Amino acid sequence: MPHDVITPNLLIEAYSSGLFPMAEGRDDKELFWVDPEERGVIPLDDFHIPRSLAKHLRQDHFQVTIDTAFNDVVKSCSKPARGRETTWISERIETLYTDLFNRGFAHSVEVWVEEKLVGGLYGVSLNGAFFGESMFSTETNASKTALVYLIAQLKAGGYFLLDTQFITDHLRQFGAREISREEYRMRLDYALRRDRTAFGQFSLPASGAEVLQFITQTS
Repeated sequence: MPHDVITPNLLIEAYSSGLFPMAEGRDDKELFWVDPEERGVIPLDDFHIPRSLAKHLRQDHFQVTIDTAFNDVVKSCSKPARGRETTWISERIETLYTDLFNRGFAHSVEVWVEEKLVGGLYGVSLNGAFFGESMFSTETNASKTALVYLIAQLKAGGYFLLDTQFITDHLRQFGAREISREEYRMRLDYALRRDRTAFGQFSLPASGAEVLQFITQTS
């Protein structure tokens, strides 16, 4: 689809219908819609935190923030990484999601060591659904920490659906699983009709121990 056809409003409509855009590469100006037969989700009430990660979280090695460095997170997610030489996050996609962020429809979780950004994730938020787009990490457990804090934000905000689009081994350890397109759309429809409070209701800064306790108590 020509890059000038897709607007932030069209993106919101697409997510509401179960579609999301991708690009072939960083410099590609064309986008295409994706609607997988099998969709990845993480059930918010059945989120699993590996024991080693829980131990790391209790040590509070990282500082975590919400929506303080959205552009930096997206740029970091678009960079080549081990096992990922190319990226689907084109400059056009970066611009579109920045527009969504400025409108309150996209959010980021940032993970820091002192003042250095070492991990994070970003995604789209519509009513009771959160669509995870991408994450990055330059230090061990940084992206995993971002995901745990995201779960706390979603549970505190009354969300119902966490869409991961696809499944990776990285996500399976947290309880991610695939569901059919039909089941996904039923869950999406329910999530979009669900009342919720604002994203970011879980108070930050919070210690890793507090986040773990909150997630456990609300599961």
